[in-house]
Amino acid sequence: MTAPPVYKDHFSGQSDAYQKYRPDYPPALFEWLAMQAPARRLAIDVATGNGQAAVALAPYFQRVIATEPSAAQLREARVHPGVEYRQEAAEAIAVESGTADLLTAAQAAHWFDWPRFCVEAARVLRPGGVLAVWSYGYGRVGPVIDRLIADFSRDVVGPYWPRERRHVEEAYRGLVPPFPLIDAPDFEMQTHWNAGAMLNYLDTWSAVRRCRVRTGRDPLRLLAAPLADAWGEGSRDMRWPLTLRAGRA
Repeated sequence: MTAPPVYKDHFSGQSDAYQKYRPDYPPALFEWLAMQAPARRLAIDVATGNGQAAVALAPYFQRVIATEPSAAQLREARVHPGVEYRQEAAEAIAVESGTADLLTAAQAAHWFDWPRFCVEAARVLRPGGVLAVWSYGYGRVGPVIDRLIADFSRDVVGPYWPRERRHVEEAYRGLVPPFPLIDAPDFEMQTHWNAGAMLNYLDTWSAVRRCRVRTGRDPLRLLAAPLADAWGEGSRDMRWPLTLRAGRA
């Protein structure tokens, strides 16, 4: 028998915060994905977390299945009549072979057993079906703030990042879809946040949570004052460029 996939849970303890303080993906991304699919019968979003991507896909597909191994994340998932949530691993999707028009993983593929997931993707996608995975790294505000956050990530919580984080920093170069690649346009998330919202977002980082648990100290205390000084009063525009890898079965 094949061993079940190993699930590395870095986010169940912060599922509510993850729902509130993560930026939304651009609508143009989902419109583009739907246009690439050979049909619009079934889309599957794996490691769906709070269902952000799955709900955004729902207007374009007759049916959306969203799988997530974490029960805590599923409890915070966004309810939508067009989305069916299931507690499953990305490497073991309970659908018939050759039935999915689109298979997506948003800010999650770096946690997978990638070779095993690729085998599963090849099984569930219909001929011409599309696999799309994407991620994002640091948000961009301005040179001073960007440098503060990069230094915090490297020097303060750097030792607490799970090793899989390197895939995000490498722009998913090591995660190659097992199909011919599709040229994709550039997409980015945009928000308008104050310094407090930015700290709430940073608090969802797995490295921040790990550091707090292992040291008994809150690493964000080191960043809060210099970030507030650099940010100033009010809100600022923020951008998160997306790294998107897509292939056609």
